[in-house]
Amino acid sequence: MPGRPLISERHVRDALDAGATTLAVADDALITALARDLAKDSGLTFVSPEAERPAASGSSGPVPPPKTLAVGCDHGGFDLKAPLVAYAQSLGWTVRDVGTTSTDSVDYPDFAFAVARLVQTGAVARGLMIDGVGVGSAMVCNKVPGVRAALCPDVFSAFNARAHNDANVITLGSRTMGVESCKRILAEFLATDFEGGRHAARVQKLMDVEARFLPGDDCGCHE
Repeated sequence: MPGRPLISERHVRDALDAGATTLAVADDALITALARDLAKDSGLTFVSPEAERPAASGSSGPVPPPKTLAVGCDHGGFDLKAPLVAYAQSLGWTVRDVGTTSTDSVDYPDFAFAVARLVQTGAVARGLMIDGVGVGSAMVCNKVPGVRAALCPDVFSAFNARAHNDANVITLGSRTMGVESCKRILAEFLATDFEGGRHAARVQKLMDVEARFLPGDDCGCHE
C-alpha cells in the first residue's frame, strides 16, 4: 500500500516560484513544519485537491486573466522567443516570460514546467513553450494536472488543438519551424475558441483519465 503523501518545503517553494497562492494537499498528507512555516510567511494556503484541480471548459475551476500568456524556452528555442513574445503582444496579449535568457545550455523540463504551472494555477490563460522540436516540452507540460499541451507544426493543428481539444499550452520547435510559420501558428492558437459540444464530453474523458492518477484517487495500480 502507498504511504501518506509528504509535503515538504520544496513543494511550497515550487508553488511560490510558479506564482501560486494555493497548494493542493491531500487530506491525509503529512506537512513538514518547515513547509507550514514557509507557507504561512509567504501567504500560501493549503487547499484540498478538489478545490485547486483545474477542470475542462464549462466546469468550475480557476479563471485566469483574459489574454494572458506564459512563454518559456530552452537554449534551442531562445532565438524564437523574442519575436514570438513581441508578436503575441502585438495581438493584445500580456506575456509572462519565464526564461531562459540566453543561448547557454539549460534543461527544457525546467522551463516547460514553469509555463505549465502558471497555466495550471490560473495565473495565465494559455502557455507557449519553445525548444528544438517541441516534443519534449509537450511531454513535460502534459505531466502537470489540468494542462493540455499540444505540439502544433502547422496552422490546422493549432486550430484543432484549440477547437476540439481545448489545449491550453502550445509547444513549437525552432529546428523544424521558421519564425514566420510560428507566428501564424501561434496566432491561430490564440484566436481560436474551444467549440464545446460533442468535443466537451471527449475533453472531460481526457481529464477523467488524468484524475485517476492524482493524489487521493485510486487508479487501481496497487490492486
